[in-house]
Amino acid sequence: MTDPIADLLTRVRNAIMAGHKIVEVPASGLKKEIARILFEKGYILSYKVVEGETAQGVLKIALKYNPKSKKPAIKELQRVSRPGLRHYAAADEMPKVLNGLGIAIISTSKGLMTDKEAKKENIGGEVLCYVY
Repeated sequence: MTDPIADLLTRVRNAIMAGHKIVEVPASGLKKEIARILFEKGYILSYKVVEGETAQGVLKIALKYNPKSKKPAIKELQRVSRPGLRHYAAADEMPKVLNGLGIAIISTSKGLMTDKEAKKENIGGEVLCYVY
């Protein structure tokens, strides 16, 4: 597999379309950080890493749905920077996702953070994905 982040996003997208409550993906440090950001921003219910099932472990993500309408909290997951076509943004050129209603996950020198946090810290970086 050449793009594990795209694999994570695709698995989450497919699980949402199928109406699953939990999605399992092979764990890595970057995927854990993406899950942490999605949890902090309220796009997923929870996440945990289960060690021992495989060499690297399994990341279990509990998806969030509206209790009444059963609509998912995540409407769209879009991969921006890909292997072979990287997309970088300076601190003053951070992308606005859905006029500020969504988030962009940025890989910076200080770790993964949202576009708003990166702009506040005055750090640029690689734009990994958009979530809204």
